[in-house]
Amino acid sequence: MLNIHHLELFYYVARHGGIMPAVRNIPYGIQQPAVSGQILQLEEYLGGPLFQRRPFQLTPAGEELYEFIRPFFDGVESMTARIRGGTIQTLRLAATAIVLREHLPELLPLIHKRFPKLKLTLREGVQPQIAEWLQSNEVDLAVTVIDGKPPAGIQSQKLLELPLQLLVPKALKFKTAAEVLAQDRIAQTLISLQANEAMVKVFQDELSKRKIDWPIGMEVNSLDLVEIYSASSFGIGLSVVIPGKKAPANVKAFPLTDFPLITFGAMWQGKQNAIGKALVDLFKKRAAEVAGM
Repeated sequence: MLNIHHLELFYYVARHGGIMPAVRNIPYGIQQPAVSGQILQLEEYLGGPLFQRRPFQLTPAGEELYEFIRPFFDGVESMTARIRGGTIQTLRLAATAIVLREHLPELLPLIHKRFPKLKLTLREGVQPQIAEWLQSNEVDLAVTVIDGKPPAGIQSQKLLELPLQLLVPKALKFKTAAEVLAQDRIAQTLISLQANEAMVKVFQDELSKRKIDWPIGMEVNSLDLVEIYSASSFGIGLSVVIPGKKAPANVKAFPLTDFPLITFGAMWQGKQNAIGKALVDLFKKRAAEVAGM
């Protein structure tokens, strides 16, 4: 007989555009090999492939099957909520580490007060990852650096603009950022986020305009690590000025006031739901408070 669980796995694969995106969105723990194996069993039972793997595309049989099962699986959560006596509201939020650690905890009591049955899924990432998750519909709302004009279909709300800064170990005798950048050849290691990060691209573009060559010497995946390794004298860190946050005792923070500002904002696809709108409004208020520190 047809295995209903196999249909459920196929639903997630078709909805999210591939096996790995499906694994990230299935609301229970299951690994990629297990999903792949069970999808193959489903295809064997039905007598043919349901989708092309690379690039992902449903076959005519896969499209027909997906259209048949989608109304049922789309409605399972709302039906469960009605049977339980209430509406489960969900939001998938992706943001940078500092947003999730420093700011969201203060906002959650306010959002839960308004939406008491909220089911919140949090995902930490860096700007390129977050943008990809949003475009592939793996998250509903993103709070991160805004890199130029958002792609088609993506809406955005500017929250805050912050200057870049260099984190210079005190063991180095520089007194200003200008002294660091005025060297004929910058000998110190640049500690930075990945080269495809928006803030790094802004920094490197400005260096290029000034005909300064300073490639990344140590690449890390969070601003916390930039701070840790610059404080440990492994090089000079590239970060942003965060209002109210002090640099470590053995680091000098040099704001790059003559460099372009970095824009942080919220992004979402299509029409924003009530939960997303309420949370963006709270982030706007929080950003105004931070800017006034």
